[in-house]
Amino acid sequence: MTSEQQARAKQSGEATRPGGATRPAEAKRPVGAVVAGPHGHPFHPMLVTVPIGAWVAALVFDIALHLVDDPAFLARGAMWLIAVGVLGAMAAALVGFFDLLTIPRGTPAMRTALVHMSLNLLVTCAYVAGFFWRHADGATGSVGAGKLALSAVSLAVLGVSGYLGGKLAYRYGVRVADEAIRAEGTRTRTGPDRT
Repeated sequence: MTSEQQARAKQSGEATRPGGATRPAEAKRPVGAVVAGPHGHPFHPMLVTVPIGAWVAALVFDIALHLVDDPAFLARGAMWLIAVGVLGAMAAALVGFFDLLTIPRGTPAMRTALVHMSLNLLVTCAYVAGFFWRHADGATGSVGAGKLALSAVSLAVLGVSGYLGGKLAYRYGVRVADEAIRAEGTRTRTGPDRT
């Protein structure tokens, strides 16, 4: 492989194998595309919206139940939103694990991904504990300061983890289309066939 071909391979996100062959950059190559999503369109970012939305709504319900005359329905709703969030987090974790397998070891992206995963596991465990705490109390309408604080802190930690997830995609390009494909989407077309 000539130095010009190596430069082009490097620019397009390909890595050079011994002997001059090239392969797609590892952090962008799908592992189990049926489960994790096709190249450049992973399922993990889509699935994380379920636990995020459910857990934010649960906190809103927890706050709102202090403002209404009959808070029991909001307390039950918050408890079940937490359960929906846990189930969504488990689905997101499964496909996120396949994305993790694409990241080369010993890289800043891998270190970021491990912290992201650890925080998400911690948050999910906190919400599982919160669900059983509420279930044991019967979700009668009283959500005390402890349960409210657990939800608020868990959501704050989830925000930090989400920031790291964004860093993985937008800074390190994990499971994002390689540079040649991205360049294809930003090229301007000229002539009569442009759309």
